[in-house]
Amino acid sequence: MSLFEAPIDPAFNHLPSDGIVNYHGRVLPTKQANYYFDALHQTLPWQHDQALIYGRLITTVRRVAWYGDHAYAYTYSGATRHALAWTSELSELKTLVEQHTECSFNACLLNLYDDGGTGMAWHSDDEKSLGKNAAIASLSLGTPRKFVFKHKRESTLQVALILEHGSLLLMHGTTQSHWLHSIPKSKKITNPRINLTFRTMVAATIPST
Repeated sequence: MSLFEAPIDPAFNHLPSDGIVNYHGRVLPTKQANYYFDALHQTLPWQHDQALIYGRLITTVRRVAWYGDHAYAYTYSGATRHALAWTSELSELKTLVEQHTECSFNACLLNLYDDGGTGMAWHSDDEKSLGKNAAIASLSLGTPRKFVFKHKRESTLQVALILEHGSLLLMHGTTQSHWLHSIPKSKKITNPRINLTFRTMVAATIPST
């Protein structure tokens, strides 16, 4: 930490109202963060995401992977995925995130952004399978990216954070009910980022075997 850098307070709420967002800053040292980034980037079965838009199934540039305690069926943007079993690295990161947030999670959706040309449109993680006002923890690895919140009723009310390599952010309270969030694109960014969003499936479907 720089002599002039203000310490990060993970208890501070970055939203002015209608939700709670806590930024823990970097919870992984650079060497560890590099190790986990390389392991996940090279070994996970990344697949391009899909979204149903105006009745058409669109394949996105962003790639995803979905893991959990069970083979949870997770449907969002009109597409359904079934969770894979945790890898050793993901289990370690899950434990780390639960220790810092004091929350329990049973699943993780990972997003791979190859560069600044890949972003995420405005949305809320408010699917029924996640429960109402559920906590979602976001662990960032790789190139720092801007993460922006926009109030659903007052679109001019926005909050932006830079998510650093090895950093952790927690969204809880009524955040998903009242706020949208996005990852804006940027031509200046040429390196990849992996985002791990830890969730709790409460109405998940486990397919019969």
